[in-house]
Amino acid sequence: MARWCYRHRLVVLLLWVGALFGLGFSASAAGTNYANVFSLPDTDSKSAYDLMEKAFPNTSGDTDTVVWKVDQGSAKDQAVRSRIQPALDKIAKMPGVGAVTSPYAGAQGAAQVSGDGKIAYAQLTFAKPANEVPKELVQDVLDTAQGAERSGLEVELGGQAIQRVQEPPQGLSEMVGIVAAAAVLFLAFGSFFAMTLPIAIAIFGVGTGLFSTQLLSHVTDIPDIAPLLASLIGLGVGIDYALFIVTRHRRGIQKGMDPEEAAVTALNTSGRAVLFAGGTVCIALAGMLVTRLRFLDGVVIGTSLTVVLSVLAATTLLPALLGLLGPRVLGRRQRRRLAENGPETESTSNLSARWSMNVQKRPRRIAVLALAVMAVLALPVLSLRLGATDQGNDDSSSTTRKAYDLLADGFGPGFNGPLQVVTDAGDTTALVKGIQGTEGVAKVVALPPAQGVTVIQVVPTTSPQSKETDDLIDTLRDDVIPQADVTAHVGGVTAVSKDFATVTGERLPLFIATIIGLGFLLLLVAFRSLVVPLTAALMNLIAAAASFGVLVAIFQWGWGLELLGLGKEGPINAFLPVIMLSLLFGLSMDYQVFLVSRMHEEWVHTRDNARAVRVGLAETSRVINSAALIMVCVFMAFVLSGDSGAAMAGVGLAAAVALDAFILRTALVPAAMHLLGNSNWWLPEWLEKRLPHLAVEPKEDGETGEANASSTAADGPASAVHGFVRSPDGDAVEGAAVTVLSKGGRQLDRVTTLADGSYIVSVPGPGAYLLAVTSAAHGSRARHVMVADGPLVYDVELAEDEVDAVN
Repeated sequence: MARWCYRHRLVVLLLWVGALFGLGFSASAAGTNYANVFSLPDTDSKSAYDLMEKAFPNTSGDTDTVVWKVDQGSAKDQAVRSRIQPALDKIAKMPGVGAVTSPYAGAQGAAQVSGDGKIAYAQLTFAKPANEVPKELVQDVLDTAQGAERSGLEVELGGQAIQRVQEPPQGLSEMVGIVAAAAVLFLAFGSFFAMTLPIAIAIFGVGTGLFSTQLLSHVTDIPDIAPLLASLIGLGVGIDYALFIVTRHRRGIQKGMDPEEAAVTALNTSGRAVLFAGGTVCIALAGMLVTRLRFLDGVVIGTSLTVVLSVLAATTLLPALLGLLGPRVLGRRQRRRLAENGPETESTSNLSARWSMNVQKRPRRIAVLALAVMAVLALPVLSLRLGATDQGNDDSSSTTRKAYDLLADGFGPGFNGPLQVVTDAGDTTALVKGIQGTEGVAKVVALPPAQGVTVIQVVPTTSPQSKETDDLIDTLRDDVIPQADVTAHVGGVTAVSKDFATVTGERLPLFIATIIGLGFLLLLVAFRSLVVPLTAALMNLIAAAASFGVLVAIFQWGWGLELLGLGKEGPINAFLPVIMLSLLFGLSMDYQVFLVSRMHEEWVHTRDNARAVRVGLAETSRVINSAALIMVCVFMAFVLSGDSGAAMAGVGLAAAVALDAFILRTALVPAAMHLLGNSNWWLPEWLEKRLPHLAVEPKEDGETGEANASSTAADGPASAVHGFVRSPDGDAVEGAAVTVLSKGGRQLDRVTTLADGSYIVSVPGPGAYLLAVTSAAHGSRARHVMVADGPLVYDVELAEDEVDAVN
């Protein structure tokens, strides 16, 4: 497939461009129809909602609020009325505005003025739900209302429709994330063209995913936060997957391969790993379905579709783009060096090699330090409280937050989240009296019955997000309503949010067990070990606890909220743990597979756990950290989205990825594997026979020479010789060529020592071989070595005039 896409690159590119613009045109013509379905079956708030829908079937339009405050006098003064009422009349005449309820409309409007007379409000009802109201109409309403302001008279507006026009321009967070990722990619590649490849893949994957999700919103319930989360995860995985493939492709060209063969090899190795990783992320996202929360079904659809299209772009569009660029995927300096010096040998950065050696020397100290850091960050999770954010959590400079605060000041904190006690049982006198006498209730109003249903508006004394309001809902349900001897249900936005958080909390353990169990099985099959997947499961739980600790400290305790411009502290969105755990599981699985697969390859060759862990970490840590840095930049950019849920998810995922990559995968995991020793790779024989074989990433031809060597083995299984090449002073000799030859002088394998001086060469089986070592700073020397049943550890000391074998 990669070869076909490479050779038919213009066709592939035109197909993707046509798909992107075709879906974009269709989505623009169809519009959006996102719907937040928080109601849950078998909950009290859902029963209340069903009764209210029966009594008031035509209340689909969004209701927003105009609030004003005077510094002196009263909001009822003629001077204030003469400025506000004309603005309300003008708003009422706008096409798309259904009705405006003014506080100046007779005795009924008196309730819309605060007790001290300083604050008043008017309610305006649009003809359509908030997501269907044209932004131009909402902006006209906002401008008309605030046009009545003067010195001493403040006018603010609140509501979902108003909130939509207060958000930053759509796509701002995505653009900032892409620019930040581009800067990291340019530093990593040193080539403008190579930098643009992952960005292009992410744009095509996310673009087609978002347009497809928008079209699907017309046939199924998809929440309005789904496209934000889809673009967040799509940008992250799209750039990272392309990064892995482009890195392998560039390495192939630098080793002297033809660009087409390098592209085919990259897709047939890293491309397979991308397919595995993308499938893992989709399976993790689908794990949200076990919670049976309808709100999350649309999130699963949007995010999974975007990940699938990002993987498809990385495995089809990327080889086509590589074909268009050819050798220009390397920078000018790299192309010039390749032409002058010939093919390069792969080497590990000195920093990565030194860090890997330090982890091997001090595994216990590093493990304890990493665990201590994660434990401190995880401490705040003990006070985690799930709930829902509202406009009280908006930035303090926004008009929605100011309107929220004005209503709370004038009419009490509970005014922004009234409860509805709904009943169709007839006489409600005893129920109203019981509610009035309940502690925590500020105001009770029984509305006239409609269709046999009575709605009792209950205004709490505390804010919608406070624990006291949650306790009041429990008191009404468990004590007040049963004592009144009627069948009634407590509903309203606050009650729905409470029920949603309760149900989510109850189903969270099942969800965690599902995705952890799934990850265990995948890694068990991939690495044929019981300890590696157990370690990975534990690390996932540690990363989740620490990232939620960071979330609680920032969003629930308010640490740094003002600095980040993220509004006011409050509970953690109830749906966030499920979404974050799904994404964290999928992304950390990518890093775990990338890290441990290299360690597993060394273990299979040498049966030396210390070397396997050291080499695996040295060769993968740089790519893992680069990929993680890109994801952190993309996720943190969603702080600018204007959506508190997306900002919370962005900060949480950025913290999770940073902690997972920079602390767990590059410190705690390798340190733990050094401490566990050979038990890392233990698997009972009976289980080994029953497990299917899964190769996550096949070897490149000639990568180690093992395939050729194995084919010549006649007297035993393939084996290896490995060790260090050092100078007389004990310094590592990097870049030395190590060649192993048969007794007849035929070359069996050839490698170059890494930054720490380590090497590994493959031999067909037990026997005598010739090991030759050549360094630019030393003469060529050779030694005979005898390989027994297992791998041979053979260290070499190089000097100017002699070669000593130290073993």
